[in-house]
Amino acid sequence: MSGRFFLYLAVMAGVTYLIRMLPMLLIKRQIKNVFLLSFLSYIPYTVLAVMTVPAVFYATQSPLSAAIGVGVAIVLALFDRSLLTVAFSACGAVFLTEWIMTLIP
Repeated sequence: MSGRFFLYLAVMAGVTYLIRMLPMLLIKRQIKNVFLLSFLSYIPYTVLAVMTVPAVFYATQSPLSAAIGVGVAIVLALFDRSLLTVAFSACGAVFLTEWIMTLIP
């Protein structure tokens, strides 16, 4: 391995450490602003959605099958189905859509 790898690794570790340490250093007291607290509570869900949704559309053969899978997942989630039911149903919908698309010329 070249020396650049360890330089990149050290920079990445430093940036990761700073991101986690700076809020603890800069904010000494408890946050009482309701708007800021609600904003901070939604950040994990937003980051998860931003990372997941593009991956869903690039993981299939066509955007149509991905859209159908996402649609099935949203509908089942709105009906309060379990996570396994939603995931397996969405995968099944994608599989069936892609299989049907191979049959249609």
